[in-house]
Amino acid sequence: MNVRLFEIFTSVEGEGILFGTKTLFVRLAGCPFSCFYCDTVESLPLESGDEYSIDNACKLIDAKLQNQTYKVNFTGGDPLIQHKSVAELAKHVQSKKIPTYLESSCFDSERFSYVLPFIDIVKIEFKTKDSDFVDSKHYNTLIDSAAKCLSLAVSAKKTTYIKIVVSAKTKPEDFDSLVAKIFDTVTKDDIDGFIIQPTFGIKEPSLELLLELYDLVYPHYVDVKVVPQLHKLIGAP
Repeated sequence: MNVRLFEIFTSVEGEGILFGTKTLFVRLAGCPFSCFYCDTVESLPLESGDEYSIDNACKLIDAKLQNQTYKVNFTGGDPLIQHKSVAELAKHVQSKKIPTYLESSCFDSERFSYVLPFIDIVKIEFKTKDSDFVDSKHYNTLIDSAAKCLSLAVSAKKTTYIKIVVSAKTKPEDFDSLVAKIFDTVTKDDIDGFIIQPTFGIKEPSLELLLELYDLVYPHYVDVKVVPQLHKLIGAP
């Protein structure tokens, strides 16, 4: 089994509930989607990056690991494109007693279920209709898949949080429907965080819109937070 990696690097986690932690990022090549705000478009083609055997990829991870690394983040692209390889790499990281973290759009619950036993921390990302993630014909199918992944992660007792990227294009009524879908799937006690992440450098939402979206989540989950991308603010990769 081989794996195609775009890059491996250590930086400060800039997103989500663990922002600010020292993290080794393992960025896998390949993503079939087209979010307009994507900031890693160079990693979207499956042929991007370099191909490694699993053994050599594990050795590369070992060589790149720094002392006091809090977690290893499998990101992309979308890691579920290469789910079997991710499972092997994550298993290796877990053997070193370092937490593993999955960052995915959760587009396929079967692939997600395959990887899940080897992941400690899960970010479930729900895309808004305006993200250009997929066309409107397929949007609901992929949201249903993300909801299924959310249910699987919670049932497996993983540290699980939700992230939604919002922009100036986000319509509050669509966002409200998405939030209702999420809390039809889980309760507030099931999750470890709910992050609203504003886009950076493109179609940035106003403070007024962010507060309106915050207020839509708050009745369901009082610990909701608006968290911008810290790594961009400090000029980190």
